[in-house]
Amino acid sequence: MLIRRSTLILPVNVPRFVETAHLRGADAIMLDLEDAVPSSEKAGARRLIREAIPSVSRGGGEVFVRVNRDAANLTDDLDASVHPGLDGICFPKTESAREVQHLEALIADLERSRGIAPGRIELALLIESPRGLLNVEAIAGASRRVRTIALGSEDYCLALGVEPSLDGTELHYALSNVVTVCKAAGIAPMGLLGSIAGFRDLGSFERAAARARDLGCQGASCIHPDQVAVLNRAFSPPPEKVERAGRAVEAFEAGLRNGTASVSMDGAMVDTPVYRRAKHILEQAAAIAEVEKRKAEALARLR
Repeated sequence: MLIRRSTLILPVNVPRFVETAHLRGADAIMLDLEDAVPSSEKAGARRLIREAIPSVSRGGGEVFVRVNRDAANLTDDLDASVHPGLDGICFPKTESAREVQHLEALIADLERSRGIAPGRIELALLIESPRGLLNVEAIAGASRRVRTIALGSEDYCLALGVEPSLDGTELHYALSNVVTVCKAAGIAPMGLLGSIAGFRDLGSFERAAARARDLGCQGASCIHPDQVAVLNRAFSPPPEKVERAGRAVEAFEAGLRNGTASVSMDGAMVDTPVYRRAKHILEQAAAIAEVEKRKAEALARLR
């Protein structure tokens, strides 16, 4: 089960962000070469990627690089990024299966030339335009490297010509579509039903994450360290839900031993779909515990 509740995006050309990234508690760190880096700084930023990868991974989080989509930058971005220790490439503004397949071919060549296991580098794709949304089913099936697809709320609103709203109404259709396609394809859907930009208003940010979770999203990105804990909490089942799931599993399995596939617990029915949901919650909680253990052990080794 993929657990990536929080991905902290940071510009690789700001040393103080890179130096402290491993302490932020994020499940993943995304080193940005795209929107957060001005065109005049991109060449210099590329030279920082290789050393930044082991630095930001010291806290046990996965490491991604967000590259530029345009051909003028993409090849150089990948050349600077695909090194041992990298977990994946984030490709922004994805609009077709063909560009995903081209990206995969470029990465495969670099894996071969640099002694990286074939298929090691995964793809995290961003849907940020109506055209990309219309093609999302083909995009999801374009490569086995695709592990996550996220809706980029800010750029998607820009493409729609609307301002992000407090409740994310304008994103509901797009995010629901992304979730549906991802679930059918066995890919983890990511995103917020709201804006990523308001990093001071953590209450609104948490509500945006909760709305996305309730649609089926499994995590989201953030741009400020204070947002990391919010995402980790929003995309984790609360302890009381885990406890109830454990009791539901026990009750249902006891019923099966007694010859029934429907039992009563706390005044509600537990049948096969409820049992399966409860099992999923327990599996999710166990997988999250493993991620937290991995991060804690990584930090402990630094002491």
